Amino acid sequence: MGAFNEILAYLIQTLLSLYLVAMLLRFLLQLVKADFYNPICQFLVKVTNPLVIPLRKVVPGLAGLDLASLLLALLLQLAGIVLLLLINGLGLPNVALLLVWSLLGVIGLLVNIYFFALLAMIILSWVAAGSNNPAIYLLHQITEPVMAPFRKLLPAMGGMDFSPILVFILINVLQIALRHMATGVGLHPALVIGI
Repeated sequence: MGAFNEILAYLIQTLLSLYLVAMLLRFLLQLVKADFYNPICQFLVKVTNPLVIPLRKVVPGLAGLDLASLLLALLLQLAGIVLLLLINGLGLPNVALLLVWSLLGVIGLLVNIYFFALLAMIILSWVAAGSNNPAIYLLHQITEPVMAPFRKLLPAMGGMDFSPILVFILINVLQIALRHMATGVGLHPALVIGI
């Protein structure tokens, strides 16, 4: 692969990963019923609306799930895989395999979002405890539905919350399982964002 192809692949992966994160954050924020008037939510909606609004006419939401955002993330992941395969001069596999690769990539990216959101919440609990920053509030809204069941299993001891350790263990187990599933279906990690 020449330098131009490598630079092009890098730029595609970077831009696509940023947009995919925005799309999946939009999905997650609607799923957890985050504060829509938060400036970060407003930004995510404005950035993703140009692609979500037309798709929403065809794919409506279901029981509070923003299926249009989720489907769009899957399609963007698929388009990214196809572009990277073409840039690298590789042949395209069948559509079913491309869909499986895309699904694994989107799930992997969701797991990574939770990993970094939880890590940020832990750091911010030390540095900016009690802050009213909109980003901290959104991080709390995203992570709390995942953390609550683990807090019941492992309550705070001496004022310290050790439940994030259990969540990190679960996240690592999911990441290992996703990597092995990706390898099992012949997916090269450089082709998919999130794994």
